[in-house]
Amino acid sequence: MPRSIQDILDHADELAQRFEDYVPTEGDEVPVEEYLLKRAVMARARCEADIVEAVAAARTKGITWSRVGEMLGTSPQAAQQRYGTLIEQTGAKL
Repeated sequence: MPRSIQDILDHADELAQRFEDYVPTEGDEVPVEEYLLKRAVMARARCEADIVEAVAAARTKGITWSRVGEMLGTSPQAAQQRYGTLIEQTGAKL
């Protein structure tokens, strides 16, 4: 249901008040370095998932483990060991 402009303004006022009244508790604040590390770990996980999908698609289209390994900067055997089982778990048809 669409909200009126007044509803949106009231909600904005409520959020502003909550922000002004906020008092941090222990654990709310983390060092910037910890936050950056957490972001990097999450980005790596997303990239790894993208790689698994791409390898599965490549293998489905008949691209060899030699070529996959070359693209990943590793040997065909290392690529197959790392991604072969993951691809089987996703149910990709090779």
